[in-house]
Amino acid sequence: MKGSPPICLEKEIRMAYLKPQRPEKVTAPSLRASKERGERLVCLTAYDYTMARIVDEAGIDIILVGDSVGNTILGYGNTVPVTLDEIVMHTRAVRRGVQRALLVADMPYGSFHTGADDAVRNALRLIKDGAAEAVKMEGGRKRADLVKRLVDEEIPVMGHIGLTPQSVNMLGGYRVQGKTAETARALIDDAKALEDAGAFAVVLEVVPREIAKLITESVKIPTIGIGAGAHCDIQVLVIHDLLGLSFGKLARFVRQYADLKTTMTEAISRYAEDVRTGAYPSEAESYGLPAQAAAELEIPTPKTDAEVEKQ
Repeated sequence: MKGSPPICLEKEIRMAYLKPQRPEKVTAPSLRASKERGERLVCLTAYDYTMARIVDEAGIDIILVGDSVGNTILGYGNTVPVTLDEIVMHTRAVRRGVQRALLVADMPYGSFHTGADDAVRNALRLIKDGAAEAVKMEGGRKRADLVKRLVDEEIPVMGHIGLTPQSVNMLGGYRVQGKTAETARALIDDAKALEDAGAFAVVLEVVPREIAKLITESVKIPTIGIGAGAHCDIQVLVIHDLLGLSFGKLARFVRQYADLKTTMTEAISRYAEDVRTGAYPSEAESYGLPAQAAAELEIPTPKTDAEVEKQ
């Protein structure tokens, strides 16, 4: 028909029964496109609704419900004791606060070690019950077949190589990985194996910056650095470290942007002092009984300023 607008065949299909995504929503496929454009993205951890909402509204691109919840929230000495149920619970809380960021949940130690079928079931719990949009799994080439199986089941997977905290008992501690030519080549092979298996991104933790640069240039999927130098496509930190809410010595790669532990301690101490001295709560911070009810109950009420002036 003359004057009719042209038909756009490539326009995104909109289905009435699907909840529309925000235009700027970050997805697993969009990360690769960001790398191709040379964009530098940001990732942080979160473990509850309040923190997740603040992080999301601050414009962070990826939110990770990491098994670091064991150290930061649950008081464990390391990440090994963290259970799948705990990750699911915290992921559900985080989900309620996240609108824009890509939400990734960690597969905790033991959730992918007893066979591919168990790993699929556990990953599906994180996606269905936790409402995560992807899962993260530690390990390189030895996890490649498992990563492929999860991807074949339509579960997006983020890899994780270098220092893998779940392997602390095997590694004998938390040390820089890939410091020799042999181990560095192994890390590069790990990254390529995860890419070939279908991982959409790979975390590089505590590896020499030169090796992280080589890996970043060798794979098409984004690299996510933590203690891996400035050449990674994405950087991640544990939110508690960034905000100064950690106990003990911080890792060399942590930059602390706030000292909330001191701020919180001072605020709590001031509150306690006000309660003990009777300064809190004041009348302005409490509720008075209406005059009619007070009269019926024969409860004396303080005179108002207007009443005092009339006397």
